Amino acid sequence: MSTAVDDPVLSPAALAVLTERYLRRDADGRVCESPGQMMDRVAGFVAQAEDVYRSGSADTWAERFSTLLRAREFLPNSPTLMNAGTGAGVLSGCFVLPIEDSLDFIFTTLRTTALLHQVGAGTGFSFSHLRPHDDLVRSTGARASGPVSFIELFDTATQVIRLGGRRRGANMAVLDVHHPDIGEFIRAKNDPTVLPTFNLSVGVTDEFMSAATADRPHPLIDPRTGRVLRMVSARTLLEAIAEQAWRNGEPGLLFLDTINRANPLLALGPVEATNPCGEVPLAANESCNLGSIALPRFLTNEHLDEPRLAEAVRIAVRFLDNVIDVATYPAPQLATAARATRKIGLGVMGLAETLAALGLPYDSEVAVQYTGRLMSRIAQWAHAASRELAAERGAFPLFARSSWATRPEAPMRNAQVTSIAPTGTIALFAGTSAGIEPLFALAYTRHVLGRDFAQIEPLFEQVATKRGVWSPAVAAEIADSGTADHPDIPVDLRRRFVTAHEIDPYWHVRMQAAVQRHTDAAVAKTVNLPESADIDEVRNVFRHAWRAGCKGVTVYRSGSRPDQVLRHPHQNATATGIHVHGVYTGGMPVPGRT
Repeated sequence: MSTAVDDPVLSPAALAVLTERYLRRDADGRVCESPGQMMDRVAGFVAQAEDVYRSGSADTWAERFSTLLRAREFLPNSPTLMNAGTGAGVLSGCFVLPIEDSLDFIFTTLRTTALLHQVGAGTGFSFSHLRPHDDLVRSTGARASGPVSFIELFDTATQVIRLGGRRRGANMAVLDVHHPDIGEFIRAKNDPTVLPTFNLSVGVTDEFMSAATADRPHPLIDPRTGRVLRMVSARTLLEAIAEQAWRNGEPGLLFLDTINRANPLLALGPVEATNPCGEVPLAANESCNLGSIALPRFLTNEHLDEPRLAEAVRIAVRFLDNVIDVATYPAPQLATAARATRKIGLGVMGLAETLAALGLPYDSEVAVQYTGRLMSRIAQWAHAASRELAAERGAFPLFARSSWATRPEAPMRNAQVTSIAPTGTIALFAGTSAGIEPLFALAYTRHVLGRDFAQIEPLFEQVATKRGVWSPAVAAEIADSGTADHPDIPVDLRRRFVTAHEIDPYWHVRMQAAVQRHTDAAVAKTVNLPESADIDEVRNVFRHAWRAGCKGVTVYRSGSRPDQVLRHPHQNATATGIHVHGVYTGGMPVPGRT
């Protein structure tokens, strides 16, 4: 296997994060492996699954996996990088855990949550089954405190656990729009310092969205009795969600009917929640084993090397399937759920950089169409790889009860294969743009681990230099504004390197929808809005995303929170990073989240 001599060249920010949180340390707390050795460790451990299936040499696959990781053509989610081969066996990025209406059930789930956060995994929950605030508890004669109080309980526990871990815990709380406490839930993070470890999403239905459009009444239903407690205006409720999202980016929306129309195991019941960043809708106790292909690594002479990309997809699918087998789980029901459906989530990062390199403005029809075609091919390659594994190792155990069994193609190894994660930290390691987000800015400051790292988009500098327009004056203008919107820069370069806050919200949604059409699970994406945006624009984004077939939507209005981890040059330099619905304010993902 490779040695540390050919370690990947990382940015100062990436190296700082790796050193602080990912690289192994000896008994005295000193770092005892290099980034390349970390990748070798992960590759060798994950390849051990090959011996379980007697499908080939574990050493051979360890070499293939390591080559892919060291080239940073593919990287798995953070828990795999942190924990594989260290004795801390949880390798999944996130889990969705069930919460039912009893104290015993709630605190059992809380214990499992603590064990998962201890090793760096995130958790998602639907609190929709809990009785509403002030409902009678017949066994004691007391009054229920409601879902929000239990979200606060889980948040407090997460903050305690994070003190002993290598990264902060992250949670998703979902509440169905029919729950009587939905108003309290919507306002739960009115103070942005409250519930810092939680992202909030309202689970909405087609019926609710239609009712809001037509201004019809909407029922609030007691989940314990099924009785309608009162009727409210659907339009007013959606306005309240939009207003709160305008204020600080939360809550987002999950389109539950869209999610369950694509649910391959709907026969087992509807999906009600997602992981913290929203890219993987999961049933109770299921986990997401994620990894992402770095698209710019496959650029050759201003085009994508598709044969090489297809081979990387095939190897990455095998890697992620292996992760399920070599991982350990802190509760038996988690292992059972993971192995019953064998869901994985292969995605991409660096889309914005790739489009810029190809000369395609992110906010253009040609870019949206190109991305749709590319994601279609990646999905085809990934599904083919899963079918190859099924022929070699067998289909996932619940295959016969899935929608895959009704199709004419060969069986699948994995119930879900593709998902688009935000790729917060692994995109930093890969040295590329995050997920499918547009470029945040051409010059920005990244605040991580209490330090500021200034950066200018290297591809822009490279292209501008090649075009003969790079100069100290241009560099100063870019550093001052973060954009290419300057008279010294040709119009075609300004379009090619358009940034997140210059893009009309329409194009954010168009791009998300184009990718969603070719993604099994869901897509983590932020619709960035300028500071001047009003509440009507937020509401319009919600409706457009629903109609376009997105499975969820998150908005963030620039400057609406004081603590952005990525900042334009003119923004407050004392800000610290906190997540907003799975992504950092400004559209960049949570560090440590895949």
